Amino acid sequence: MNSHFKYFTVIIKKLTLNNFIFINRFASLINALFSQLSTAFVGSTIFQKINFLFFYYLANFKILSMKTIPEFFKESVANYGNNILIHEKKDGKYQGLTYKEIDEQVKTLAAGLYKHGLRKGDRVALLAEGRTEWLVSELAMLHLGIIDVPLSVKLIEPSEIAFRINHSESKAIIVSGGQVEKVRGILNQMPGIESIIVFDEIDPKDKEILYSDIFNAGKEAGSKIIAEVDTINQSIKGDDVANISYTSGTTADPKGIMLTHRNYTANTEQGTSLFVIKEEYVTLLILPWDHSFAHTVGLYTMIGKGASIAPIELGKTPMETLKNIPKNIKEIKPYFLLSVPALAKNFKKNIEAGIKAKGETTEKLFNFALSIAYKYNKLGFDKGSGGSFIYKPLYNLFDKILFSKIREGFGGRLMYFVGGGALLDIELQRFFFAIGMPMYQGYGLSEAAPVISSNSPISHKMGSSGRIVANLKIRILDDNGNEMPIGQKGEIVVKGENVMKGYWKNEKATNETLKDGWLHTGDIGYLDKDGFLYVLGRFKSLLIGNDGEKYSPEGIEEALTDQSIFIDQVMLHNNQNPYTVGLIVPNAAALKQEIKSQGKDPKSDEAINLALDIVKKEVAEYLNGGQYENMFPARWLPASIGIPDESFNEANRLMNATMKVIRGNIEKHYGSLLEYLYTPEGKNIVNDKNRENMKKWLG
Repeated sequence: MNSHFKYFTVIIKKLTLNNFIFINRFASLINALFSQLSTAFVGSTIFQKINFLFFYYLANFKILSMKTIPEFFKESVANYGNNILIHEKKDGKYQGLTYKEIDEQVKTLAAGLYKHGLRKGDRVALLAEGRTEWLVSELAMLHLGIIDVPLSVKLIEPSEIAFRINHSESKAIIVSGGQVEKVRGILNQMPGIESIIVFDEIDPKDKEILYSDIFNAGKEAGSKIIAEVDTINQSIKGDDVANISYTSGTTADPKGIMLTHRNYTANTEQGTSLFVIKEEYVTLLILPWDHSFAHTVGLYTMIGKGASIAPIELGKTPMETLKNIPKNIKEIKPYFLLSVPALAKNFKKNIEAGIKAKGETTEKLFNFALSIAYKYNKLGFDKGSGGSFIYKPLYNLFDKILFSKIREGFGGRLMYFVGGGALLDIELQRFFFAIGMPMYQGYGLSEAAPVISSNSPISHKMGSSGRIVANLKIRILDDNGNEMPIGQKGEIVVKGENVMKGYWKNEKATNETLKDGWLHTGDIGYLDKDGFLYVLGRFKSLLIGNDGEKYSPEGIEEALTDQSIFIDQVMLHNNQNPYTVGLIVPNAAALKQEIKSQGKDPKSDEAINLALDIVKKEVAEYLNGGQYENMFPARWLPASIGIPDESFNEANRLMNATMKVIRGNIEKHYGSLLEYLYTPEGKNIVNDKNRENMKKWLG
């Protein structure tokens, strides 16, 4: 394959740094060409290989690599200055600001921050909802060489915010009016904070200063200040830390992931080896902007291609903001959306509710149309193969009369979703692929900035996490560090320019995770013969039998919640015990409805036993004789079931901001219940503890 690029290599080697912009544009054109060819000739993987190899070559010519985010942004301003960068709701409608306008704001704010006393290497926390000021603040900080410490607006506990700010040794906090009370309440716990910069026009309190005052100070900066800022900007290197991004801290104190300028710019290059992003594209950023997936893919990948972004219209409460999503989608008409499983399930639920509301005939027709689409689409990469092409005419008909109407509800231009944050159930993928808005599963870690692999329009296999991005090495290792052959599972280990610098002030964790430049992800997976990555779960989440055998529980947990209307959440447990047990959070509404349909009062003692029996039967569907028998080994299905007294959620710290259960916290919180499930009394689902908790759910 090297001969395909012999000519390109000769040309590129002769070019100098003065040809940087030309090379970058040339690379983009070639990438777009090969990506289009890949799409057109899905059955011929030579084009995919050419595309991959070309990017591999480009990434190894250092003159091609935009090392810092300020350089990266400057290039986009030069290429796409008059394009709209960000749309934001003002006075009831979305209004846009161009790349040039944002660039001016960035330079002005950078000068203001410099006059305020902030310098290269300082850490500054950013706690705010996604909005124009969020983006300008980060770019201004990075323009000055300041390290941004983005914090999730979903952080509720004051101690969680204080820990991150103190641990990062932040000198200042940039905060929105909606989040400032969180900071005010813990200011006495953060002695290192010198100032709090507030986006919105409020009455400033202790150490607070308005964003507008900092910005206006930047407008008045003289030539001396501007020259000093420019000098600092020129001194920033690709290996300088851009962000300290904190983990959710599911097992211990959160770790501060040091991501460099080059980590981000490298990952944006890698991501576009799988996805073609055009400058006319626009996306609505639903995920929080501190989320590594939204940060890299939603912000920087779009910026690198001159495309546009839009934040959700902020409501007075988080719930009101969420309710704005459907309306904002119709207004923005996005070309693609970033999603996580919780959002995807909610979209599906709303679609199905809309169909059901149109009557029984429409619902039956829709379900029949889905069955035809499933037969035609298969697993995506084999769409229309093996005789399934006979379903194409009927599928096209249903697409015109049914599925296209659903797509109109998403603005009419939505081509696909990209899913990250957790594994997407394959049935969820089949559903969205059928209605013409594929949900491409991806995989990544914040420590990898974050994208490692993804399905895409170029290459798609449902059930997998897609192909590895360009210029990233991957190994699958067993417990002894030996590389596993194709098809055999082990720990996923990767190496590339997107891999983090390390954990802030945590050398021990850094050395455990980074070994000779290889990032040990802690995730179990394997590569198939076609180069698709399958992610099976976390090593730390493994069920371990009393004979030492290990099994990943995520697949079982997802199946139970996705295929049963009576089960909302599941967490399985087996730590070298004789059998597996499960904590099952019931869907109270569905259980009440079923109990009433059987002529029982949901508040009666009889109803409690009936509800427990319904849950037990749902699990039994995966055992011998059940609807889903042989889907999973019986020894890893829960032989004993416990009903918790509340759901797993962010408020009780049993779920993190990306909607993943925090196993360590759940096991600690329900430790006595888990122990009880290994007793003879606890093994019977109709026990005193389960009856007491189920009574609360049905009350």
